[in-house]
Amino acid sequence: MAKDSSETKVKKDRRGFGEKYAAAPTPVKVVAVTLLLVLVYALPLLRPPILTTNSIDFGTVMFRVIAFALVALGLNIVIGYAGLLDLGYVGFYAIGAYTTAVLTVYHYSWPFFLALPAAIVVTMISGVLLGAPTLRVRGDYLAIVTLGFGEIIRITVQNVEWVGASAGIKDIPHPTGIGAKPNPPFDQGGLFQVPRLQWDGFVPIVDLEHKTSFLAFGSRDAVPYYWLILTFLLLILIGDRMIKASRVGRAWEATREDEDAAELMGVPTFKYKLMAFALGAAIGGMSGSFYASSQAGYINPQSFPLLLSMLFVATVVVGGSGNRWGAIAGGALVAYLPERFRDFADYRLLAFGLALTVLAVWRPEGLFPPRRTRRAKAAEAEIDALEEGTENEEVTHA
Repeated sequence: MAKDSSETKVKKDRRGFGEKYAAAPTPVKVVAVTLLLVLVYALPLLRPPILTTNSIDFGTVMFRVIAFALVALGLNIVIGYAGLLDLGYVGFYAIGAYTTAVLTVYHYSWPFFLALPAAIVVTMISGVLLGAPTLRVRGDYLAIVTLGFGEIIRITVQNVEWVGASAGIKDIPHPTGIGAKPNPPFDQGGLFQVPRLQWDGFVPIVDLEHKTSFLAFGSRDAVPYYWLILTFLLLILIGDRMIKASRVGRAWEATREDEDAAELMGVPTFKYKLMAFALGAAIGGMSGSFYASSQAGYINPQSFPLLLSMLFVATVVVGGSGNRWGAIAGGALVAYLPERFRDFADYRLLAFGLALTVLAVWRPEGLFPPRRTRRAKAAEAEIDALEEGTENEEVTHA
């Protein structure tokens, strides 16, 4: 009995963070989630001395981090849930950005929050149009087709005058804020202003000269954009959790593990793969729409190179394909680390390639693999241990 209780205690100590959180009381969960959300929203204002970037605005970096995390969350549906290798995801990102630019400034004068759902719908339709004829193929063939799609989109916008051609589209309007409109160069508008922190070593100092206006969008400050896209990321997370636990999520898992077996069991795999493609495209278009209307307000075909699509895939692979939190962490790392070490710009791509190589060798399942992968590895280790014990017993009896 004592031995059993000690083994149970060891198993409890070895539980992961997610399991410990799930076992905690509801009030503890609510307090923990609330504190975490406050910390995440306040991060660009707190500017922690170790995390903050000195060579580039920290708010801009954090906006880019969340934008990559949003893209990774959408691509994780395609790669991690449905098992479809999409190498042309940047095409959906570009479609969302150009749809927003065309509707808000280039041919029409729609407000951003009206153009955003239109961009989502257009990219979702483009995902269906791409997936309908191409999802009949699998594996490397699908990867080649999607890779070509990304290049087709870039070449098309580069040569079609109706979308600006190689000159791109500029002066894309910012989202409509709350409160007074900004009046450059000094009045930032908004309902109220929030001070930031500056650090003298590890001593915080309230900076009253550089304040952030609450939800007043302009070219001076990226923090309101960060708050806005972070809110949409949280909404997508809730939807991702719900759909993953539904019948659709189980169909995606069956398709990913063995498509032929899933079809024999009556799962319409093509239908669910097309659904994954459309949902992933919609989230990519949403992120592209935010990118188009961000601080710079300018896009051109060079903003959507093939390398960007490879980085999107790397976010999912690095974080852990099939784990929503891993995809978000991978997107955050891929976007943040190059900006944090901008002083080593000549070597950062080399370092990134070496890091991917090391990760592929030593942890191919990613930094935060999904629960099913962890369980499979634990079961495999247990089987190996049992086999070694059996072999040792046979040697002893011999």
